[in-house]
Amino acid sequence: MLSRIVKDIRVIFQRDPAAKSIIEVILCYPGFHALIFHRAAHYLYRKKLVLLPRIISQLGRFLTGIEIHPGARIGNGFFIDHGMGVVIGETAEIGDNVTLYQGVTLGGTGKEKGKRHPTVGNNVVIGAGAKVLGPVEIGDNAKVGSGSVVLNNVPYNTTVVGVPGRAVIFKGERLPHIDLDHHKLPDPVTEMYRGMQQQIDELRYQLEKLERGCNFDHKAV
Repeated sequence: MLSRIVKDIRVIFQRDPAAKSIIEVILCYPGFHALIFHRAAHYLYRKKLVLLPRIISQLGRFLTGIEIHPGARIGNGFFIDHGMGVVIGETAEIGDNVTLYQGVTLGGTGKEKGKRHPTVGNNVVIGAGAKVLGPVEIGDNAKVGSGSVVLNNVPYNTTVVGVPGRAVIFKGERLPHIDLDHHKLPDPVTEMYRGMQQQIDELRYQLEKLERGCNFDHKAV
């Protein structure tokens, strides 16, 4: 447990330039606190206990504003930045080196039993306010833009933005480090309008050529 806590602190220093000291991280980072609560609750959950893990989870929610169900499985290098409003469901599975920002939901879509929450791969970044719903899979190295709503699987090395989420980069170049620039994402709607404008400009140009040709022929006659 102590070694994992040390690793968690290192992760925060790697991904948050605001972290100044170890004591600051230990006392002032709700994502760090929520992870400690979750590990205790998850351990008891795996021992087939029900009520006590939920009590620990709710205590962590009350103190941090982050709700992680005791049944959720979380890998190494997990980091929640700020964290207020983050919700992670019971059957969610999170890989290694994943980063979530405030307001992210890894939730379900109905009352079905069994696997009903997302599976998130390794090195994934999910931007502020994004909602990933249902038993969808987010591939390794994927990035989900802030405010996006993801209802379908996301391939690896893919960037997804919008409501509903649309893939705008597929199998992009993998970076040697985790790319936290979740605000520098293309807009698929803007790209669509830009393409339409280019087509309109081309049609206008062709129409002007035809009109000039007709005027020339008329004068010649």
